[in-house]
Amino acid sequence: MLRYLVVGLWPAGEAAIAAATVNAVRRASREGVGSRHDGGAWPRIHRPAELPDWVSDLVGLGVLTCAGGVLAYKVMDLLGPTVIKQGPVIDEPMYRWTVDHQVKWWGDVMERLTKLGNSQPTWGATGAAGAILAVAWPRRKWVPPVALGSAFVVERCVTLALRRKFGRPGPPSSPLGTYPSGGVDRVVYLYGLIAYLTWREFSGSPQGKAWAIGAVAALSFNEAYSREYLSKHWFTDILSGLFYGAILLAPSIAAVRLFAGPAVTASGQWSGV
Repeated sequence: MLRYLVVGLWPAGEAAIAAATVNAVRRASREGVGSRHDGGAWPRIHRPAELPDWVSDLVGLGVLTCAGGVLAYKVMDLLGPTVIKQGPVIDEPMYRWTVDHQVKWWGDVMERLTKLGNSQPTWGATGAAGAILAVAWPRRKWVPPVALGSAFVVERCVTLALRRKFGRPGPPSSPLGTYPSGGVDRVVYLYGLIAYLTWREFSGSPQGKAWAIGAVAALSFNEAYSREYLSKHWFTDILSGLFYGAILLAPSIAAVRLFAGPAVTASGQWSGV
């Protein structure tokens, strides 16, 4: 019976995220998209992309993204010794319990779903999104590919640096699983940035924002759950991956907002985000 309760955690978690998303969308609809936020400190830039401005902004966005990567490395570097030293108290019992309560057919399902966070799918999604958004954006078309390309490079470099620094082996069934979980952080960071870039240019509404956050939350929960269920990482490495991805994502969103301005709703008002 317990093993099927574990199986039930996945639909229960996804249902909870869906319910929270729908509730947020309804709340945003009641508040109305007409409530205007002040975008005075972040004016949207409409000037032509002359070469000097274009180059300086491009470099600036890349530098801010790299600075976010340095910040994420420092935070995870500080957190790492505690996770590695204290983590086994949580990780080892959870690993044994999970292995003892697995259901084979559900494990096969999770093997497919967890591939969403693998390197090749996330890199492919990042490249495709950068190309599509570059064509679709009406102005400053360089922003999506540069933002996503910078995110790809920063995530890869910082994650490899953390792995070399700590070299924590994963569970016995997956010794290559490391601190922090790369699959989880890529879903939070890269898919989160794709969702933000898509939302800010094609919606900009509070309802669209709620849907975008809900979608990324559902994907992140799926990746965290599947990695734990399949014992591909220690539990604390999975939690660290969620945190790490969020730390990487926030500066990238701030950099896009700085150089592309706040999102604009369909009515032409600032969304304030």
